Amino acid sequence: MPDFIYLASQSPRRAQLLEQLGVKHALLLADAHEDAEALEAVLPHEAPAAYVQRVTALKLDAAVARLRRRSLADAPVLCADTTVALGRTILGKPADAEDAARMLRLLSGSTHRVLTAVALQHGEQRYAALSASRVRFAPLTDAQIARYVDGGEPMGKAGAYAIQGAAAAFVEHLSGSYSGIMGLPMFETAQVLRGVGFKV
Repeated sequence: MPDFIYLASQSPRRAQLLEQLGVKHALLLADAHEDAEALEAVLPHEAPAAYVQRVTALKLDAAVARLRRRSLADAPVLCADTTVALGRTILGKPADAEDAARMLRLLSGSTHRVLTAVALQHGEQRYAALSASRVRFAPLTDAQIARYVDGGEPMGKAGAYAIQGAAAAFVEHLSGSYSGIMGLPMFETAQVLRGVGFKV
């Protein structure tokens, strides 16, 4: 059984959730010349679930190549990606404050899906899983949206919000995986880790 994994993510939330599972990990972050944002481009007519699984697989391909290029110690590599979907519309990370406010107006008073894909590779073995949750936001006023955006929390977050932050006050109801909405679904992550021999 491996005694640690590589986490190919700069998200502090994902690192915290791995620690919660008791899994030792080392970060395997992209080199300066790697264009991680390009991997997140949406294809025409792409369904949200297909999109998030494809992007996660591409991120894992890049991370495995990075591991080999750096001649690091062999260990499983874990990647994850989260997207927010309103119907078939994919809401990624906002480009700026105006874009964040636009997304939050779309989510106001409606139910959306949060999809998080996880993928783990060790040697030639690859395991993948998908978590799907539903979140309903209360109707939001323009003033609430403006205050939230001004706080800076929406930037870098799919759908322009972080459920573990101030946006928790917007959530009327959720069904699914709270940790999945945060960015790393514990149940599905434990499943893929067991696939490579971790006792989670």
